[in-house]
Amino acid sequence: MAESDTIKSDETLLEIIEVLYDRGGATVTDVADVVDVSKSTVHRHLATLQKHDYVAKEGHEYALGFRFLDLGGHVRHRNPIHKQVKSLVRNIAEETGEFVGFLVEEHGLGTYIYSEWGSEGVGNDVRIGRRIHLHQSAAGKAILANLPEERTAAIIDEHGLPERTPKTITDREELERNLETIRERGYAYAHGEHTEGLWAVAVPVHDVNGGIAGGLLVVGPTYRMRGEQFEDELPEYLLGAAKEFELNMSHL
Repeated sequence: MAESDTIKSDETLLEIIEVLYDRGGATVTDVADVVDVSKSTVHRHLATLQKHDYVAKEGHEYALGFRFLDLGGHVRHRNPIHKQVKSLVRNIAEETGEFVGFLVEEHGLGTYIYSEWGSEGVGNDVRIGRRIHLHQSAAGKAILANLPEERTAAIIDEHGLPERTPKTITDREELERNLETIRERGYAYAHGEHTEGLWAVAVPVHDVNGGIAGGLLVVGPTYRMRGEQFEDELPEYLLGAAKEFELNMSHL
């Protein structure tokens, strides 16, 4: 098989995995329609994945197997700050009662490496490992505002500013103004930009070298995330928690 054919086959395999991930399971026909290859090609790839426990078959549908959970756990625990992030997020969730998450940037997209629902945390479609566009999230905007400007520009050039909700910022100049405000005050807001009905506040968290390690956010329903608590108390609390976290990391 020529090298170009091998690369194409690899790309098809990855596209199949993405389809199963996005849909939570799919038939051979469903996958073939999305990936735009023959059903025999899809079946061959799925059979290989099933043989190595990367997919499981239930009736006529294929779904990702627990082998991916093992790999995902390895990736998350390999991150040098994971253990400390877990403790940080849990403590804030207990203190605020809301949903709390920690987002990191990789390849220009955001990935949640840990999240926790507090006692009053409301529904949120965030899953550990799920990738999102940075501009759609308060944590993502906190990251964008603290990356080198040329890196932020490159991310926008590559990934664009797709809309997730009617509140998502999709105009580049408007986003740049928003990021400048975030730099000035030190924290970011999102008003239903990722999920309608939910507002969020986030702060950047820096690594020991002064770079951006990730974004720490608290999310809650609009009726709770208002007034002095949302505008002053919660941002100050998160800024303090981030500073303490950074100090602890510098002594490890």
